[in-house]
Amino acid sequence: METLEAVILGIVQGLTEFLPVSSSGHLQIAKALLGVEIEENLAFDITLHAATVLSTIVVLRGEVVRLLRGMFSFGRIPDRQGEEPNASDRNRKHRIRLNDEQAYVLKLAISMIPVGIVGFACKDRIDAMLGSPYILTVVGSMLLLTALLLAFAYYARPRAKETISYRDAFIIGIAQAAAAMPGLSRSGSTIATGLLLGNRKESVAQFSFLMVLAPILGEMFLELVKGGISFDTIGAIPVAAGFAAAFVTGCLACKFMIGIVKRGKLIWFAIYCAIAGIVSIICNFI
Repeated sequence: METLEAVILGIVQGLTEFLPVSSSGHLQIAKALLGVEIEENLAFDITLHAATVLSTIVVLRGEVVRLLRGMFSFGRIPDRQGEEPNASDRNRKHRIRLNDEQAYVLKLAISMIPVGIVGFACKDRIDAMLGSPYILTVVGSMLLLTALLLAFAYYARPRAKETISYRDAFIIGIAQAAAAMPGLSRSGSTIATGLLLGNRKESVAQFSFLMVLAPILGEMFLELVKGGISFDTIGAIPVAAGFAAAFVTGCLACKFMIGIVKRGKLIWFAIYCAIAGIVSIICNFI
């Protein structure tokens, strides 16, 4: 792989990780258009995903710091909101409940359970699929499904729940696990699912971007434990260039996407995914 090709793939990853158009699907399409064939296919993709994880942390650093601080803050909760326990309550055990930050982190953890199961059970099959001759057909079909999800979310009547519930967090996690299929947008699936469940746009966008941090970092950790991430056929310079390109464009795309979700303009991405899906399927038979 040439350095310029790695940079192009990094830009594709950075731009599409946060846009609801499937970064994995666009990576495969870009590789096909560039004629790039590498043995460390999944390892390179994981590296680019790590770059966008870093961009998420940078863009949402205020929220990440707030959650980390809140995780280690524990206190006594009174029996009646806004009141200290009276004399009759002193012999009771102090009740402890999660604060807002701890509850949010727990919801993030719950959302990661489905993708963890899929990752352990289907990782090898997904890796084999990425190198299969029918990959563009799979990508195209999943892009069409992404378009359908985004269209449903766009026309759904919003209920605007104040907070994401534990049940909703798990369901959104199932959507993220399903997005392990190349071409099915992770952000598109999770944001659309959250909106269809009646959650606020801003809450869903932020939750969607934060919930991907641990799975990608965990995937990198597993690769390292299994023997390290090798780039013998790629080279250090192209990998570093691709990482940098994905990080810079990821920062820009993350900020842009949060604004897009707030304005509710997901229908344009649905149209784009539908067109891209049809083109991808056609290209597989040319």
